[in-house]
Amino acid sequence: MTRISASHPSVRAATKRTSAESDLEAAFAALWRLHAPTAPAPVRELRFAPPRKWRFDFAWPARRVAVEIEGGIWSGGRHTRPQGYEGDLEKYNCATVEGWRVLRATGGMLERDPLAFIALVVEALEA
Repeated sequence: MTRISASHPSVRAATKRTSAESDLEAAFAALWRLHAPTAPAPVRELRFAPPRKWRFDFAWPARRVAVEIEGGIWSGGRHTRPQGYEGDLEKYNCATVEGWRVLRATGGMLERDPLAFIALVVEALEA
């Protein structure tokens, strides 16, 4: 499989970042548009467990598939501190009980082999 970095010019050109999304989320959105053009578009920031304020970064509600892009893992971000990590586990456990399949990626995963992660998401949508 060809490797295309999230910093590849074609990905950067296709990335239109909104103020609410991280660089990693913008990179995934661009990779999705470029490499899964026939797959359904995800819903962004879907709230899935009201009254909780939990949101998925990307979700395909009809297939109960979600993608979470985990940032800041090397810089001591929220996902790696105890309270943030436990909050993420609570969110993912609730999602699992509600029938969601949550696929998670780090920036490193998107950088090393973005097409493998895109293929994994497509596979989950087709399952």
